[in-house]
Amino acid sequence: MRRSEFEVTDPKAIESVLSECEYGVLSLVSRGEPYGVAVNFAYREGVVYFHGSIEGRKVEAIGDRAKVAFLVVKPYAYIPSYFSDTSAAYPATQFFTSVHISGEAIRVSDEREKAFGLTALMEKMQPEGKYDPIDAANPIYTKMMELTGVYKIVPNVMTLKVKAGQNLPKERYDTLLKHIEERNGSVDSATLQLMHSVRS
Repeated sequence: MRRSEFEVTDPKAIESVLSECEYGVLSLVSRGEPYGVAVNFAYREGVVYFHGSIEGRKVEAIGDRAKVAFLVVKPYAYIPSYFSDTSAAYPATQFFTSVHISGEAIRVSDEREKAFGLTALMEKMQPEGKYDPIDAANPIYTKMMELTGVYKIVPNVMTLKVKAGQNLPKERYDTLLKHIEERNGSVDSATLQLMHSVRS
């Protein structure tokens, strides 16, 4: 990462962002061109699982194994330029956290691992449960398992970027804190918590 002051290496912080975000952008090479697609995902035991069709452009690009990049972004507060007490436009920005993964996407063929990946997705998206455990041997899932592709991204490198004003001079940082507290918008409380966590 070019700006080292934005990098966070704590594995628990990385896992926290991955657990909170619902989807990420999978970047592939398809037919000789860059190709990006948004996918719902679950992070479990150091691996990213996602599902989809068993045919189509994404599946063709992955094949049995493909080098990929995967980006997940959690947006925080938009910071208007006037929060920096200036008439210039350039201080306008948005605070965020993002996880970037480089690795390999692999088609999952083992039925038990397919069920594991699908279960991880269900536990993330429907934590209240209220469904039968996913098992290829269960007749209600047999056809679905045949028609559903399950894929995993095995990371080689994972980096977490946090942009929350930690690089700002104290006076400007304190000014932003004051403006964000006064605005009290829908994500401002979470933004203030993030700002304090990376500045302490």
